Amino acid sequence: MKIEKIEIRHTKMELVSPFATSMGTEYDEEHIMVRVDAEGVTGWGECVAQAKPFYTYETVETAWHILQDFLIPSIISKDLSSIDEAIKLNDRVRGHMMAKAGLEAALWDVFAKAKNISLSKMLGGNRNKIDVGVSVGIQNTESELTNKVSGYLDEGYKRIKIKISPGYDIQFVKALRKEFPDILLQVDANSAYELQHINLFKEMDNYNLLLIEQPLGYEDIYDHSKLQRELKTPICLDESIHSLDDTRAAIELDSCRVINIKPGRVGGFTESKLIHDYCASNKIPVWCGGMLESGIGRAGNVALASLPNFTLPGDISASKRYYKEDIVEPEFILNKDGTMDVPTKPGIGIEINVTKLEKVTIRKKNY
Repeated sequence: MKIEKIEIRHTKMELVSPFATSMGTEYDEEHIMVRVDAEGVTGWGECVAQAKPFYTYETVETAWHILQDFLIPSIISKDLSSIDEAIKLNDRVRGHMMAKAGLEAALWDVFAKAKNISLSKMLGGNRNKIDVGVSVGIQNTESELTNKVSGYLDEGYKRIKIKISPGYDIQFVKALRKEFPDILLQVDANSAYELQHINLFKEMDNYNLLLIEQPLGYEDIYDHSKLQRELKTPICLDESIHSLDDTRAAIELDSCRVINIKPGRVGGFTESKLIHDYCASNKIPVWCGGMLESGIGRAGNVALASLPNFTLPGDISASKRYYKEDIVEPEFILNKDGTMDVPTKPGIGIEINVTKLEKVTIRKKNY
């Protein structure tokens, strides 16, 4: 397909409520939306690099630079026979996974629409519904947390994940287990701890957690292997996993027993599929993480999570969980049974509300 036009938009969307993690508190979300036009077909992707370099070194500004000056020039006006061909053209750009993932997602949407099939089917998905969970930011008190969790359980979410950081950890786990002894519960540290905190995580072993996500350094694999040996609870790696190679190392070292796959973090759906397949062959369950995406990125995550080895509920909450108003139609909703429908229309399966998109656009550029 000949890539005729590419547009990038820097957007800023207001969150329903502040979202606090060990990395800080967010009040709105800045991302880059990518539009690709090819032979009468339009595809959309979302680059999930944020305004500040706290989750990763990438930011909206660096991603804009990489897209504008390297990734887009390499494929604009090219006649591409496959997504792999586009990836190969950009192989010489090292790192910048989120910038690459945003462009690749739009290409997946284009190619799926050209074939008149859903993105889920093109990726190899085999489900029309996925189990979803919700991620709850750090709260000031145990009562605030239990009240918030109670509301999400009433909405139907099947799994609760709470963010933790030093001083805001075991007491919150205890409070939730006392109030909700049987819920699927996991914690996410976003790399806020060190091996010296091992006794804290040993104590968490007593509270039947589904997993402990990224307790140690954001690039670490080795120290996690030391911690996992001391715990019954599975460790899940997130920030440490950038590629299939990182996945292989983590599994061979027994650094984790669960992997969180975020397309943005690993460079796109192509690498996500490779990680998914490798984990499946090693009986390592995976789940789909979230980066506070708009409906564009959320649609891609839902399609990815329909693959067979995504056996744990992902961070793919309803649109209204994060945003007062999404930029897609229909918005993503939570079913009463704690599932979310996988779009079946061609590509990502939803429409972009351009009027709403314009309202949240800070700048845009066409190529």
